[in-house]
Amino acid sequence: MKRSENSENTSPAERIVRCPQCGGDSRWSPENPYRPFCSQRCKLIDLGAWASESYRIPAQAPADDPDAGNAGDGGNGISPAGGSPAA
Repeated sequence: MKRSENSENTSPAERIVRCPQCGGDSRWSPENPYRPFCSQRCKLIDLGAWASESYRIPAQAPADDPDAGNAGDGGNGISPAGGSPAA
C-alpha cells in the first residue's frame, strides 16, 4: 500500500483533531497523554468544569408526568416534613 504524500509526518494511528477546550490543533496519538486535549492546561480546565458541575443537562418534568406537581412527596403521598397525607 502506498501512503499519501501529506501523511509523511504522521503515523497511521495519528491524526490532528480540534481541542474541545480551546479549539486549537491536537494530535490524536498514543504520544499525546492529554488527548483529545492539546495540553494539560486544557484538560484541567475541562476537569474543573465537570467538578464544578458547569456541564449539566437541565431537568424538566414532562407536562404529562403525574408527579410533576408533587415533586416534594416523591409520589407516595407523604410530605417532605414527615407529616401525614391529607385524608
